[in-house]
Amino acid sequence: MGLTKAPIFVVGCPRSGTTLLYHMLLSTGMFANYRAETHVFNVLVPRFGNLARLSQRTNLIDEWLKTDYFRATGLEANELRGRVIRDCHSGGDFLRIVMGAVAEQQGVNRWSECTPEHVLFLSEIKREIPEAKVIHIIRDGRDVAVSLERQGWIRPLAWDRTNSLLVAGLYWQYVVQEGRRLGRSIAPDYLEIQFERLVADPREELHAVSGFIEQPLDYDEILRKGIGSVTRPNSSFPLPGEGISFDPVGRWKQRSEPEIARLEKLIGTSLNAFGYDTQTHLEDNLQLRRMRIMYPALFRSKHWLKTKTLLGRLSDATVLHEPVLEDRD
Repeated sequence: MGLTKAPIFVVGCPRSGTTLLYHMLLSTGMFANYRAETHVFNVLVPRFGNLARLSQRTNLIDEWLKTDYFRATGLEANELRGRVIRDCHSGGDFLRIVMGAVAEQQGVNRWSECTPEHVLFLSEIKREIPEAKVIHIIRDGRDVAVSLERQGWIRPLAWDRTNSLLVAGLYWQYVVQEGRRLGRSIAPDYLEIQFERLVADPREELHAVSGFIEQPLDYDEILRKGIGSVTRPNSSFPLPGEGISFDPVGRWKQRSEPEIARLEKLIGTSLNAFGYDTQTHLEDNLQLRRMRIMYPALFRSKHWLKTKTLLGRLSDATVLHEPVLEDRD
């Protein structure tokens, strides 16, 4: 198998297993070991604007060097600052410079990136890093919704506070549909894999990933090095006790039947499209129809505001100074 230096982007709806797959790649020892999300396209570019302007990229690097995201690189600040100011004209350039430097320092010739929300920026990524390959990991939307609700990451409108599980499910549907739509436009450099199959039969799934990224993936070697969630599975759900085997599949079954019936009524078509069986025969109603129309439009509007307006840019100003998150699945 011929080796390539093409960077790999692991993306998907948050809580879908992106970190597990990313840490599997890092555990091969063939990719730069950067244990954090980069937030380049979903935060840095919207926040700092056109990096072709010297003032904008200067503001970016001066702010970024104060964060844990920089400290996680292990790089020397002054040299990196000079390279960014001299050579960075886009988010893609910033990633190439930073991740390329990390790879060089660690003696490897390849890097990967794992910011789940970058699934909504595949066009920008492919335009600025044409050789990039994208792996979209998809997980049962019911499990994702339960996890997102538990984390409180998706906020429903005031009158839907008691329907937070449904709103989280609609967010999953919006993200995976957008990711699939954008992915088709960058084929053949786009691959979908399912979290449940990766957990159940990692050797088989990694074989498919290996062919796609043109890199041999030895599962025994991955287990031996065991970076991050490969040996310490991340879970937002407390297990019954220490030493209990990790089982992240089908946790939605712990919720009440009426809750899941309503959730399946909202996102069942998408669940079925990805091979997930549903059982509900609930009749549609006005509330569910309203949510089905309103929330996708709301998510699209928020994405537009975040990426195209000053208000959206300011809303993410605090992300850079939050603790680095390396385990979000």
